[in-house]
Amino acid sequence: MPHKRRILFAINSLAGGGAERVLVTLLDASGPWRERFDIHLALLDDEARAYAMPDWVAVHQLDARHKLLPSLIQLRALAGRLSPDATLSFLTRANVANAFAMAGRRRPWLISERVNTSAHLGDARAAKAMVRLVYPRAAHVIAVSEGVIDDLAAHFGVARARLSAIANPVDHRRIAELAAEEPAFAVEGSYIVAAGRLMPNKNFALLLRAYAKAAPAERLVILGEGPEREALAALAASLGIADRVDMPGFVANPFAIVARARAYAMPSNAEGFPNGLVEAMACGVPVVATNCASGPSEILADRPRDAIAGGIDVDAGALVPTDDVPAFAAALEHVLAEPRRSLCGARARERSLAYGVERAAQAYWARIEAALAAPSAALRHKEIAALQSGVSR
Repeated sequence: MPHKRRILFAINSLAGGGAERVLVTLLDASGPWRERFDIHLALLDDEARAYAMPDWVAVHQLDARHKLLPSLIQLRALAGRLSPDATLSFLTRANVANAFAMAGRRRPWLISERVNTSAHLGDARAAKAMVRLVYPRAAHVIAVSEGVIDDLAAHFGVARARLSAIANPVDHRRIAELAAEEPAFAVEGSYIVAAGRLMPNKNFALLLRAYAKAAPAERLVILGEGPEREALAALAASLGIADRVDMPGFVANPFAIVARARAYAMPSNAEGFPNGLVEAMACGVPVVATNCASGPSEILADRPRDAIAGGIDVDAGALVPTDDVPAFAAALEHVLAEPRRSLCGARARERSLAYGVERAAQAYWARIEAALAAPSAALRHKEIAALQSGVSR
């Protein structure tokens, strides 16, 4: 029997979230690669797991407690024991730990960037400096959208030859099963739905203002929890729409609610790849989304963000400028009107099929195999020295 190459995946935890769900979905779809690869997963933090792994993935539970230094030390020790032929990590802390774990081993390490890095890190200068130190030295960086690639190349020194975009996978079969279940939160009458963590970048304040301006017959349901809850509730009250807005918090199965909505709204100022947008499309729901960095313009219009000026109609609904209340309100009115609403819903579902699980899994494994085959897979000595010196400071 031929020797299997060992691949080690790494992520902070499986406690819930978009990146965690994507990794689990990819590994679930990695059965065809089991014959050639011995697949392992490292979890940096010892937290309750929201997602189950296939039994053929060897899971290694570490206990870094959300801290960088223990993450570096523990993942490097694990890599020393396992001696992986290649590694692939998700999320910034795991990416930095991956780089340190593989420094000097002359084996390729890849990272997956899930967010628009500049927008995500904001004014965190130390974190940005760490990304500039680490990311350019990876064998390959897999971004979730072309917008994330542009940001990494322009602001973090990653060579475009080491970058590629692979969109997040959407499990249409599983979404259909969950959508058919009885909703955990019953909404009276028809409604518009939005979903995401209640935080500034998601800009649900824009949605509330646009909803108040459009004054549709439908209610507004915002799924999710976060630090902006009180501020959003106060804003809804000041706009006189509190009695027409529902914020039920985190819902374990959002698809049963999303699939029954008249439209899906995404008012974000920044995204890495908007999973919720494509998942709503997979439910056959028309969408109104902001043209934020990164992803919506690629998903909805097959065009770079900068190539679109103002708001435009798209097959699945509408794409509007960020933080533009009148434009978002007008788009809601337009998309909700029949027959456009039904037509956009059908086209949204069709367009979402481009983000199937099998296609994403094939793309990820192709990148891993290319890194293994590349003559330059090993880190150069000067890169190793710079990485070890920078991380140890």
